[in-house]
Amino acid sequence: MPLMLPEARERAALLTDVRTEVHLDLTSTEDFGVEATISFGCTRPGASTFLELNGATEVTLDGRPAAYAEGRIPLPDLAATNTVRVTARMPYVTDGDGMTVTVDPADGERYVCAHTSMDITQKVIPCFDQPDIKSTFDVTVTAPSHWTVLANGRLAGRSTGTTGDTTHDTWTFETTPPFSSYLFTLVGGPWVSVTWDEPYAPAPGGTLPFGWHARASQEHDLRRFADELRRITSTCFQHYTTVFEPEYPYADYQQVFAPGLNWGAMEFPGCVVYRDQALMKGTPTELERQWMASTIAHEMAHMWFGDLVTMTWWEDSWLNESFADFMGYDVAGTAAGYTDAWTSAAITRKPAGYRADRRRSTHPIAEDTDKIVDVDTAFANFDMITYAKGNAALAQLGHWLGEEDFLAGVNTHLTKHAFGNADLAAFLDSLDSASDHDVRAWAEAWLRTTGFDTLRVTRDDSGVPVLTREGSRPHRLTVSAYDDDMRLVGSRDVHLGGQPVRLEEFAGRVVVPNSGDETFAVIRPDEQSWAAITAGLSSVESQLTRAMLWWTAVDLCESQVIGVGDLVDLADRHLRPETHPLVFEGVMKALQSVTRRYAAPEDVAGHLAVVADLARHAVEGGVPDLAPGASRALARLSADRTFLVEWLERGDEVDPGVRWAAVHRLAELGDPSHIDAEAERDRSVAGHHAALTARAAVPTPEAKAEAWDRLMGGELGNHEFDAVAAGFWGWEQADLVRPYLTRYVTDGLDLARRSGQAMGDVIGDAFPSLPLSTESRLELRDTVAAALEGDVPTVLARSWNDSLDDLQRTLPQA
Repeated sequence: MPLMLPEARERAALLTDVRTEVHLDLTSTEDFGVEATISFGCTRPGASTFLELNGATEVTLDGRPAAYAEGRIPLPDLAATNTVRVTARMPYVTDGDGMTVTVDPADGERYVCAHTSMDITQKVIPCFDQPDIKSTFDVTVTAPSHWTVLANGRLAGRSTGTTGDTTHDTWTFETTPPFSSYLFTLVGGPWVSVTWDEPYAPAPGGTLPFGWHARASQEHDLRRFADELRRITSTCFQHYTTVFEPEYPYADYQQVFAPGLNWGAMEFPGCVVYRDQALMKGTPTELERQWMASTIAHEMAHMWFGDLVTMTWWEDSWLNESFADFMGYDVAGTAAGYTDAWTSAAITRKPAGYRADRRRSTHPIAEDTDKIVDVDTAFANFDMITYAKGNAALAQLGHWLGEEDFLAGVNTHLTKHAFGNADLAAFLDSLDSASDHDVRAWAEAWLRTTGFDTLRVTRDDSGVPVLTREGSRPHRLTVSAYDDDMRLVGSRDVHLGGQPVRLEEFAGRVVVPNSGDETFAVIRPDEQSWAAITAGLSSVESQLTRAMLWWTAVDLCESQVIGVGDLVDLADRHLRPETHPLVFEGVMKALQSVTRRYAAPEDVAGHLAVVADLARHAVEGGVPDLAPGASRALARLSADRTFLVEWLERGDEVDPGVRWAAVHRLAELGDPSHIDAEAERDRSVAGHHAALTARAAVPTPEAKAEAWDRLMGGELGNHEFDAVAAGFWGWEQADLVRPYLTRYVTDGLDLARRSGQAMGDVIGDAFPSLPLSTESRLELRDTVAAALEGDVPTVLARSWNDSLDDLQRTLPQA
């Protein structure tokens, strides 16, 4: 039973001073045991409330069988102070929602991780599972002796015991500061670790324990990247503890590459968890390196934004995620040395925000409280409005206010609400105290409305460029002028509101608004400027401006102003001389995405040939930074089977990611003979998933039927499901998979009804994405629309509605 907003408000007003002592026994492989003692105050003695505990058996309350139903334990007739003791047996899961168990195919070792967030902690321990009821936690964990266990608190001690012939250890962790239940975690298994003492003057002894941890089979890769992971962590930590006035709130800082996590990473206090796929076997591309640096900075920012100060209810999830996303890119650039982080955002992150803002599901960054009626609804709003658009809005806010006032307001907010909860009004109060600007009017325009503005350049009769805003928001941005060869001749800081801005000093010049990508708005240059841009795009000196202009071209294609062929032709002219890996990789990803969603099946081979040739040119062009991303694209897109086989025959000199891309492509082209050998060569989790993808790509009716049965059978973990789905909808397989378009809807809906929130999300992610005829697109659209008229689980319904909107944009426009 999901928690409803009125229930949460009532319970938050009722309870105070919550403290949780919990022991978890992970020694059984069948299920795990939990014993919890929870104490709390009550503002209205005699009232009643409840604890959540989802999926439990053998539940007792204070030593007697509990009146346990629908995931709740009633607590009637409360006193002013209360202590309750709960015991239960709890199930392990494989879908990443709860105590997730994974067996590593490389060595057979078992890992158990409490992947929580949102309302998932109740699948692990009894709790008051809402963000505005914070608790301290005293945790002990009993687990196999060869394991290491990590949790939110700093390790206080470890003792050894026996049960029969089995030896086990019990880990005891120090009491944590208060934090919300959705941030509770622990991870257990035979981790390998890189640890150090991080200098921090306020800590006892002047240092804090820091560490990176990974599965035993990933030791080689952890050691390979350890120096850089440590460097990024330390530089970000020293930066945050310098600019933020509240001290770092926790007693240590551990980071774990853990299997089975549904999120890219999760900000558990003192014990951040990342998807283990982020620790790569091969050479990461530049986009992947940037992602890792910005994500480390993002999750560390959460120690203050989200963990120390938490939103009151889920409508203000942006106070967590928008801030962390903004800080992630900014601090990766200013502190960690990834100085082109905002170029990465311009070509990959912000476009996702624009796409989200075009859908019917768009919502204000700061949503109305009453619209987030329950946690399933809130889950759907952890989207690219909250992350990408919110990030961009805060970047614009900082640019508009100035860094000093912005940071002063942030520190007031963090200090005033430390270890508590806050909402939009509280944040605006803090900004107000630090700035003379009208931040409330800014917030009303930027945070409380939907959509994005268009910044359009026209020319008056005398040839003077005029910048106008189609929309309602104030913008502070850079406008740049170029000569006809796209050499920069000048820039101007512009405050744009409802009145047009004449750019007299740029008369006769090529004009590019938002050249510094400071604001969240699409641009539409005048005809003269766009002609020069398309003729000389590769000559623009600033990679950030190039990235923004490439996104403009992609946006014009997705808006059907220019065709897919026009975009591919633009890339054929201007991506060949590109030397910046972030721009190159970002455009290559965009070309593949646009071709998949917008191209007609009969045009696909030609488009792919051009994109593959661009990749080959980059591989052979002598720019080392381009090679990792270009090699994967070439392996994934080439139709030259001989070339791909010869690449595989080169053995260890070929990156593992490139090898699997080539195996996948060969299977998709009808040659699955390399899958088994590569799976034997790479027995890692990543190799297991890659083999699933390749097998699902084989273009025969029998292979597709087998893959479909596996996909919809309900036995796959979430990451395995993702892997099979990634191979099923092959590039040139529209006719072969057409019978599965409608089955995706009927079978996917049936599976979602049998599963949970996380599986609903991955089913939505598996929406058919491949070049389809207009007839097939219409068939898919109508089938999904009909299904949505019935009872579809909330998370899947949101995903399908978004995919329906995206599909509609690919259809011929009247």
